[in-house]
Amino acid sequence: MLSKRFGRLATGTLAGAMLMAAAACGGSGSGGDTTASTAPSADTSAPAGGPLKVGLAFDIGGRGDKSFNDAAYAGLEKAKTELGAEIKELSPASDGSNRGELLTQLADAGYNPIIGVGFAYGEDIKKAAEEYPEIQFAVVDSGSNAPNVTGLLFAEEQGSYLAGVAAAHKAESGHVGFVGGVENDLIKKFQAGFEAGVKSVKSDAKIDVKYLTPDGDFTGFRAPDKGKVAAEKMYQDGAEIVYHASGDSGLGVFQAAAAAKKKAIGVDSDQRQTVKETNLQEVIMTSMLKRVDVGVFEFIKAFQGGAKGGSDVIYDLKVDGVGLSTTGGEIDDLADKIEAAKKDIVDGKITVPTTP
Repeated sequence: MLSKRFGRLATGTLAGAMLMAAAACGGSGSGGDTTASTAPSADTSAPAGGPLKVGLAFDIGGRGDKSFNDAAYAGLEKAKTELGAEIKELSPASDGSNRGELLTQLADAGYNPIIGVGFAYGEDIKKAAEEYPEIQFAVVDSGSNAPNVTGLLFAEEQGSYLAGVAAAHKAESGHVGFVGGVENDLIKKFQAGFEAGVKSVKSDAKIDVKYLTPDGDFTGFRAPDKGKVAAEKMYQDGAEIVYHASGDSGLGVFQAAAAAKKKAIGVDSDQRQTVKETNLQEVIMTSMLKRVDVGVFEFIKAFQGGAKGGSDVIYDLKVDGVGLSTTGGEIDDLADKIEAAKKDIVDGKITVPTTP
């Protein structure tokens, strides 16, 4: 069966606390890709100074992208429901130019901890952490760069490898495609893993690749029209399945799949559930789950327990930090093959590349 278990990462350092929780759930408590904290240990008493107030700054596209940002919000909302947190969310300008201002706004309003969603917050988080040393920060997709910053990182290439295995088995012709939002190192991890997974099943497979914008131009994550055009070309050229890692632009990929009566693979969230249009839901064969919701929630939970930051936590297949959705049952017949590939990665028999 495909694993339904997700690594729960929730005293001492934040990374250490989160690793202990992962181990308690059967994940990796030490070693492997999940890095233990190197920061000084802290007391485990609950944070002083009143109620838990959590601030979160979204990446470009903001809440409602049905993908990356919404996954982060799910973790924030869970903290509100289960931990009693007061929450505040902010979205950046369309060009992301005010990310630092959002962090300052949350800090000045008394929110602690504060989470930046997306690697582009890396430098802004570092500056904010220096200016507000009493506040704990976390940044998704970027490493820790200060004693009060926790990096929440993911093995996107591993989850994408499983998506490639599924695509190769389902595409009879062996012709598939990949649409990336922005051509940067992070999204290339998705491409690299997907290609490796496809080739592990069909070495002669044809894989079309298209990036919507070059590195530094983040509009590729919110351009459904470009996503649609890119996927349309792939389907016209014979691709049977297209996997996207393009944020809100993935909506255009799904629209192209529906028009071509072909299949697509979603990303970050279970997009067969988050996309509202029924005709688009039906084309989503599976989604590569990137458990940003788990990372956000467990960071907040560990903070509430009195833990401190200063290192990274990596969510990989070993703790089910990435994986595949099974909504719709379209890959149920591949459960054994996908689980076998997962086991080989976890056991170290397969090392998934992080660059194409």
